[in-house]
Amino acid sequence: MAIDLSRMTTEQRNSASMNMDSMSSLEVVSLMNSEDCKVPIAIKDHLVQIAQVVDWCKQSFENGGRLIYIGAGTSGRLGVVDASECPPTFGVPSTMVVGLIAGGPGAFIKAVEGAEDSPQLGIDDLKAIGLCSRDTVVGLAASGRTPYVIGGLEYANSLGCNTAAISCNEGSSVGKAAKLAIEVVVGPEVLTGSTRLKAGTAQKLVLNMITTASMVGIGKCYENLMVDVMQSNAKLHVRAQNIVMTVTGVDRETASRTLEMADGSVKTAIVMIEAQCTKEQALERLQGAKGHVRYAIG
Repeated sequence: MAIDLSRMTTEQRNSASMNMDSMSSLEVVSLMNSEDCKVPIAIKDHLVQIAQVVDWCKQSFENGGRLIYIGAGTSGRLGVVDASECPPTFGVPSTMVVGLIAGGPGAFIKAVEGAEDSPQLGIDDLKAIGLCSRDTVVGLAASGRTPYVIGGLEYANSLGCNTAAISCNEGSSVGKAAKLAIEVVVGPEVLTGSTRLKAGTAQKLVLNMITTASMVGIGKCYENLMVDVMQSNAKLHVRAQNIVMTVTGVDRETASRTLEMADGSVKTAIVMIEAQCTKEQALERLQGAKGHVRYAIG
């Protein structure tokens, strides 16, 4: 049976780009820029729902659970990208935020035909990572109809997980399968049906909000600084020193020496300097403050 896409906003033709094939390069990119400006405006209507997902993620993290993205195609790739950027940015294990894509890791680079059409594959992928009720599951599907995502969300619901769906069509099937629907309608794409454009941008912006706000909420940020940044290269070693210097006012030599004493932990180094205490005392303060630097030095 043919799938009816005619009612989906993401499949409609954009009246502003009907003659795009005859436009100059400047006209095309100007049109795209104009259309892209609509994305954050569309997201603004869903901030309450996004904040609810953030609160669910914080609850999961604090109880030993995870945030799990599940999607296909561009949507799935965006989930994988957001998940992969959490360890270096926030110093968390790679198992804390997980991105699942229909067809497996290889589908990130090359599409796996038909993988998104199987609800059972969504269930199987969640089972494979040991999904439990402490986890928060976010389904990603620009179209809002992806069977792989729907199957995964329904399975997550059956375990008692908090579930949300991010799509770009109102009244979406994935939205109905989740406990909370975030349906960011950005309008037809300039290239009809190409949801890697505005729809992809909308999803990426929402994912940025979810992980950043969640990590801030569990103490991965002090003021607006990445105090759990992993020092995996020369640039990040300097960034760690700069953060300690910015917060405490010490010189680079002192910052570097304290970081070494703190086993590379920016948080510990800051507390050691600000509270004038030993590493062990700083760690005790941070544990008592549940990882929040502000309260550890207060």
